[in-house]
Amino acid sequence: MKDLTPKQIVAELDKYIIGQAGAKRAVAVAVRNRWRRQQLPESLRQDIWPKNIIMSGPTGVGKTEIARRLASLTGAPFIKVEATKYTEVGYHGRDVESMIRDLVDSAVSLVRDEMTEQVKEPAEKQVEERLLDYLLPQSDTIASPNLEDDDTKARRQRNRDKLREQLRNGELEDRTIEINVEEKSTVVGVLGQAGMEMDIEFQNMFEKMLPSRRQTRRVTVAEARRILFTQEADKLIDKNKITAEAIRRVEQSGIVFLDEIDKITAVESRHGPDVSRQGVQRDLLPIVEGSTVITKYGPVRTDHILFIAAGAFHTSKPSDLMPELQGRFPIRVELQDLTKDDFVRILREPQNALTKQTIALLATEGVQIEFTDDAIDAMAQLAYDVNRRTQNIGARRLYTIVEKVFEELGFQAPDIAPTKVVINAGYVREKLADIAADEDLSKFIL
Repeated sequence: MKDLTPKQIVAELDKYIIGQAGAKRAVAVAVRNRWRRQQLPESLRQDIWPKNIIMSGPTGVGKTEIARRLASLTGAPFIKVEATKYTEVGYHGRDVESMIRDLVDSAVSLVRDEMTEQVKEPAEKQVEERLLDYLLPQSDTIASPNLEDDDTKARRQRNRDKLREQLRNGELEDRTIEINVEEKSTVVGVLGQAGMEMDIEFQNMFEKMLPSRRQTRRVTVAEARRILFTQEADKLIDKNKITAEAIRRVEQSGIVFLDEIDKITAVESRHGPDVSRQGVQRDLLPIVEGSTVITKYGPVRTDHILFIAAGAFHTSKPSDLMPELQGRFPIRVELQDLTKDDFVRILREPQNALTKQTIALLATEGVQIEFTDDAIDAMAQLAYDVNRRTQNIGARRLYTIVEKVFEELGFQAPDIAPTKVVINAGYVREKLADIAADEDLSKFIL
């Protein structure tokens, strides 16, 4: 796990998420505590449990975005899941243990990428030799290279060296060659949905039974380079080390972001047990408390995995969760509604702001876009007003408004380029005047 300080984590989150300082600080401290725990002696480390977090607040205020950005910052195994996907064990649907299996899959992919980078240089050398073999195949008239005379060998070596130089200069990337590709059949590919729902032990057994298929494919040198690099890197990587390291990282620094947790809060039911609510809570409890989950890579302990839960809690509250489950989420953070000033900052400041995205997209057509301050202010005010009058969907309202403002311009861009368009408050009001004035229409469109 990257050893970022809490201030550094918050600073990185500030680049993409406006406001919500409390949530950012809570997440930053929780992540830093993961690193701090790793520095302690083994005897003390085992007794320090993660401080799981519940983030509550309206939709569109940054809960999910915090999770997304956290994944790229930590360098630790991370997965985002929706609580609504799961159901009680024994019923049709995914059980909660599958989130840990998905986390392990994510960790295996992460570790494999790291180890592939470590063997990149020798793998690329071997790929180059194999590409040269495909580009300059052995003559069929000669039974063995050992029987070639010296002139033939010298001429062949000169041709090979010339091809090597062209290959390194990128001159042969578009040439088509034939390569042998081995494809391993998967349980899901053979059995479809039934394979996805199969028990993990049966999946492993079936995968060992399924044969590999070798086929010859015609591809460009650029595509062959990618395929051959994967093959050569796999030869140089110890798969057992990948599995062991992935499981260790999951157990010691794994993070699960459990979204929409408010949708599984208990409600009065007159039709028997609700397996997608109370049932999921009951099954989630041992996972969060700490248990062993069997995966295709081996058993995984969940005692020290950090769980961050989030939900809007419009019709419920965190106290509606099972008391035992509440106790496993000791840190509560409430995210605030976005104000008009927040909307202005969202349109201006983040590295991925909607205005910056729009400028970049239309620039590809030769259309230069310039936003005035009053245009930003007008869009922010409209988003704030519509959220107050209708359903409050937070910053997601800006997506709709920006799209409506640029609907006509986006359609005409290829025909009017090259040109420069200045977006001011008058332009924004003109494009949204009819919709904003009609209350029923604004509810439907905005």
